[in-house]
Amino acid sequence: MVQVKRLLTGSFARFLLVGVFNTLVGLSSIFVLFNLLHWNYWLSTFTGNTIGAIVSFTLNRTFTFRSEVSVQNSWWKFIAVILVCYGISYSLSWLLTSTASSLFPAWRANWLHNAAILVGSGIYTVGNYLGHKYFTFRSRPPGNPATIK
Repeated sequence: MVQVKRLLTGSFARFLLVGVFNTLVGLSSIFVLFNLLHWNYWLSTFTGNTIGAIVSFTLNRTFTFRSEVSVQNSWWKFIAVILVCYGISYSLSWLLTSTASSLFPAWRANWLHNAAILVGSGIYTVGNYLGHKYFTFRSRPPGNPATIK
């Protein structure tokens, strides 16, 4: 019971709240770029995630993880986590879509690509939380380098 309360009031709950906002910003941008402006899959997802990442860095640094790590020491880690998570999540979802397309050729490509965006977003979210918590915004008390705040 204590673990559930901790989960609901801790950094993961704040991360999810920030994630809802990031989703509104980033995913909306992706769908507008892909469906309305007809940008390709990779350019749409990369641009939308870049927009969301700018919002995410600010909110996650100050609100989610309440990090005291300097911007100078955290921005490059943030970008590294974002890029790794982007590459893994959207490549995986693209492969799933390609497989689904070959198994179900009657399905519309546009629907499959939109599904890939949604699946990729889910994988991306989990990877980002773990990467930012344990790498980007990790604070170590003096004299105890193994402790994670």
